[in-house]
Amino acid sequence: MPIEDQPQYLAPGVSRREVWSWAMFDFANSGYTTVVVTAIFNAYFVAVVARNEEWGTFAWTASLAVSYALIILTAPVLGAYADAYAVKKRLLLLSTIGCVLFTALLYFVGPGDLWLAVVLIVLSNFFFTCGGNLISAFLPELAQGRALGKVSGWGWSFGYIGGLLSLGLSLAYVTWAQGQGKPAEQFVPVTMLITASLFALSSIPTFLFLKERAVPQPHVSGRTVIREAFGRLGETIAHVRDYRDLARFLSCIVFYQAGIQTVITLAAIYAQQAMGFDTGDTMFLVLVVNVTASAGAFAFGSIQDRIGHIPTIALTLGGWIVMVLLAWMAEDRPLFWLAANLAGLCLGASQSAGRALIGYFSPDTRRAEFFGLWGLAVNLSSILGPVTYGLVSWISGGDHRLAMLITGIYFIIGLAILMGINVARGREAALRGGTISGAAEARL
Repeated sequence: MPIEDQPQYLAPGVSRREVWSWAMFDFANSGYTTVVVTAIFNAYFVAVVARNEEWGTFAWTASLAVSYALIILTAPVLGAYADAYAVKKRLLLLSTIGCVLFTALLYFVGPGDLWLAVVLIVLSNFFFTCGGNLISAFLPELAQGRALGKVSGWGWSFGYIGGLLSLGLSLAYVTWAQGQGKPAEQFVPVTMLITASLFALSSIPTFLFLKERAVPQPHVSGRTVIREAFGRLGETIAHVRDYRDLARFLSCIVFYQAGIQTVITLAAIYAQQAMGFDTGDTMFLVLVVNVTASAGAFAFGSIQDRIGHIPTIALTLGGWIVMVLLAWMAEDRPLFWLAANLAGLCLGASQSAGRALIGYFSPDTRRAEFFGLWGLAVNLSSILGPVTYGLVSWISGGDHRLAMLITGIYFIIGLAILMGINVARGREAALRGGTISGAAEARL
């Protein structure tokens, strides 16, 4: 690429088309979060699969918790393996195939098929989350350090548009099916096929144009792949004191993402159980919220690069705390709509900002590994927050308002931890990371 055509915010040799192909994966996989986890299948699971039993919400959150536990056990090692052998793109393809396949198989889940639903949700969500970690690890290869927030924001923003498309197509089908008098057990499974198909088709540009720029790291003769991956992970853990701001931010993520993952996972259930929304109302609500989330990710990406990572994340966490209070107080739909759209604005901004800061704190030779640690933190939070909500709603006899109010505590704890992070010091540690990696490899 001629130097005059090189966008200043992109890394050398990176084209706009490649960044678009990277963002297309966010576009492709967002349908899974929007349709399966947030808007349709979660409520279907509680109302139809679990037959509205009091334990239904807890069963849903426990199923997701199992998949996140599997991620916690595998993500750092998978990231270390991807770095050592430069196979992020290959693993991304495998994770995409897995998520598409098991999402499509949700078509066969009907009333009372609890264990089939649990197994398919665990597997589809496991592969979805693996893909999210891997695609994020490409970010530092594509953008200049000063523009990580902007490019990350583009990806999240584009992703919400993909979620809108999946949900919009599903809503069109559901509206038609309800008009024909069909029950949920007939039209919800079809939306799983719509989501899986769109994921598969929309991800094609990623595998055509996104490049694997990483190079394989020196390997130890006679050492197995698994031992080597654990060895690289051990080096990072051994030097965690050199990445203390990264470690602090990962702990911050565990808490504030616990609140975010609760909202993502239980939004439709809260809307139906606490506010009396039906399936169509809920889908339209999530559709509109995706628009505000896309706007939030796009706008705050540039804001983050101007005002700084910590002030941006702090601003969004303040917004989340206000959102929880509004949702708890809401007795009528207008106030709940306000809370939901504030959640959308903060959702896009906080997700984008967190990913960008992890990229800023990541050494060049350990990007997939550090994003694996990011995935570990997010998935630990995905167990902590939703399971807390599920337990509170179960123990309180279905008091979803109380469960939502308690969720706000996680945002407050995250904000307190965030205040102790030094971005400049964290970036300096990342820049020294190559020296640490080189020393470790020399010993090998």
